[in-house]
Parts: sequence; structure tokens; C-alpha cells
Amino acid sequence: MSFRHHQLFKRSSVENAAPEVVSEDSSPVTSNSSIATTAVPEKEGSENPVEVIKGTIDNIYKKLPAWAWILIAIGAGLILLCIMYCWCKRCCSKRKKKNKEKKGLKGAIDLKSVKNMGTSYREKVQPDIEDLESGEKVEEEKKLGKLQFSLDYDFQQNNLTVGVVQAADLPGMDMSGTSDPYVKVYMLPDKKKKYETKIHRKTLNPVFNETFNFKIPYNEIGSKILIMAVYDFDRFSRHDIIGELRVPMNQVDLGQVTEEWRDLVSAENDKENEKLGDICFSLRYVPTAGKLTIIILEAKNLKKMDVGGLSDPYVKITLMQGGKRLKKKKTTIKKNTLCPYYNESFSFEVPFEQIQKVSLLVSVFDYDRMGKNDMIGRILLGCNASGTELRHWSDMLASPRRPIAQWHTLQQADEG
Repeated sequence: MSFRHHQLFKRSSVENAAPEVVSEDSSPVTSNSSIATTAVPEKEGSENPVEVIKGTIDNIYKKLPAWAWILIAIGAGLILLCIMYCWCKRCCSKRKKKNKEKKGLKGAIDLKSVKNMGTSYREKVQPDIEDLESGEKVEEEKKLGKLQFSLDYDFQQNNLTVGVVQAADLPGMDMSGTSDPYVKVYMLPDKKKKYETKIHRKTLNPVFNETFNFKIPYNEIGSKILIMAVYDFDRFSRHDIIGELRVPMNQVDLGQVTEEWRDLVSAENDKENEKLGDICFSLRYVPTAGKLTIIILEAKNLKKMDVGGLSDPYVKITLMQGGKRLKKKKTTIKKNTLCPYYNESFSFEVPFEQIQKVSLLVSVFDYDRMGKNDMIGRILLGCNASGTELRHWSDMLASPRRPIAQWHTLQQADEG
């Protein structure tokens, strides 16, 4: 081989090797460029979710009309209101449960502050353990007030003068916290004479200063018991007894005038005012026409007169003057009842100049088809009456042309 050919061979080999170098140099470039091109999409993918969400929202906002957005806002508001309502209701229900649990204690506090409950509030409040252990303490705490009275016996006249002076610290029996007290005075065991003081309105410390006389021989007075019972007057229901005093006359020194205060105690037996029953009627007098009208409304808790435990009651009204019967009228008979309802009206002609001289006798009878009709009880009204009967008559005269209704406790025939 010649030298020229040898140089040409080297040059051709060099030229052939050069493209390989270039290709080797370019191969990394191409690989780097591919890496770069693939890295760019990775950076774009990391920001893609936010942009997608924004793009989606923008698309929805552009596609939905305005009225659709208004409906969506209204719906969201309604959902919020429903949530708030449910939350408030739940809170209120929890408060109500707590209030119900505490209601008993609050009621006990209120009962102590209300005077008209008197001594009955202890029945509604659970007693303390100490009270359960000693029942006497509960009785001692019942304050019924006290009564001042006087006794004076005249040996020559065989006359006992009972003075009802005053009462103090009486319990409130009305809703206003006051009472309308009066005192019934009578002797046991006969009860032939029963006196009543005047009614004092809305007071717990009434001053009576009234005296009553009992004709009793000296040899009999030791077997008597003087009863002074304090009542609360109520026009539309039975009069409630506040308390009473029982004074055995064999324990009283009749040789001198006695005047003292004593605490009222619970009535041992108030059946004198319950066993016969109560009657309600109204009185109305028109002076210009000389017309006296009585309306028998109803009766309740009448005494059982029949074998079956009931009665057949009717009411007889008698107009009297000077002990003589002028006119009489009666209601219909109500069968098999102790609480009859009548609502029957009766009128009498009584001139104005005679109204203070007449009296009205209201008697309740039990009808008996086979025998005599038995009297259950009666009420005597007029200017010569006493107690609540006189009060009713006076109210009628003080309010002409106006019906005055009132409840009365029936009395036995020998008490009228």
C-alpha cells in the first residue's frame, strides 16, 4: 500500500468516526429534550385540579340563568332556617323538662306565701322527716288565730252572758288573703239557741264587742259546754270554719267575771253545718210595686232520708208576720237526689210599709208518698233574723230591684 492510499484510509476512517461522535453527543441532547418535554406536563398536572374546578364553576355560572341562582339561594336559606328551628326546639324542650322537674319545689314555695291556703298547704307539700317522726309538731304549727271572750253569770236571774270581744291573727281564707269572719255561739248538748255575731268584711283582726244571753239554771250549767266557732262568710258557697273554742262550764269560776284570750283549735266536729245540707236562693224586692221575689236555685249535700241513701226533696216557702202564716208556696219534687236543681221563682205581694214586719221561712222537705213528709232543714229570713240570714235580708233591702243570691246552711227546726 502506498502512502497516499494510507492517508486516504485514515481520512475516511476519521470522517466515518466523526458522525458517531456527533451522534453520541446528540443522543444526550435528544434525551434531555425528551426529559424536559415530559417534565413540563408533570408541572401542569399538579395545578390542574384547581384550574379544573375553577373552570367548571365558571362554565356552570355562565350556563345557569339568573333565576336559577335565585332559587338556589332561597333553598339554601330555607335549609338554614330549618336547622335553626330544630336547634331552638331542642333547646326549649330541654328547658321545659328542667322546669317540670323543679315545678314541685317552686309550688311548695308559692303555697307557703299564699295565705288563703291556711292550714291545708301541708297536705300538698311533702313533710320533713322530723315532721314524720313527730306528728304533734305539725299540729302545733297550724296557726288559726285567737279569740277574746268574757263570761258573766247572774245567779239571781240564772243568766249567762257571753261576750265575744275580738279575734286576732286569723288565717286568710279568701283569694285576696283576707277573711270575712263571724262567730257562732251556742251551748252543747241541746243547741236550742244559736247566736251569730255580725260579719266583718276583709279583716283578720275583727272587733265584735257583742254579748249573748243564755237562760240556764245553776244546777244545769255545769253539764253544758260553750262553743264559740269562728267562720269565714262566703256568699256563693258553704261557709268555712276557721276554728273554735270549747269551754266546759264545769271548769269556769262563775263567782267572778272571766275575760281571757284563747287560741282557736280545729273544729272537732262540724257536722252541725253539714249533715242537713245547703241551699242557694236569691231575694229581690221592688219597693214601688211592693213585690218580693225569691228564686230557689239549688241545694246540695242534703241529708239522706230514704232507705236507699237518697231523698225526694222539695222546698216550701212561707210568708209570715207576727208568727202567723200569710201565704205559702212550694217547688216541684226532685226524685232520688241529694243535690237538686230547681231554678223556680215565686213572688209575694208585700207593701213597703210591711217589709220590715214580715219574715220568710224557707224549708226543705223529703217527700214521702206513703207517710208524712219529713223536714230536712230550714232557714228563717227577715229583720228579726240573725247572722247570715239577716245579712242576706239587709243586702236585699239595700239593693232594690236587684236579685241577691246567697248560699245558706240548713238549720234544724228548733234552731230557727
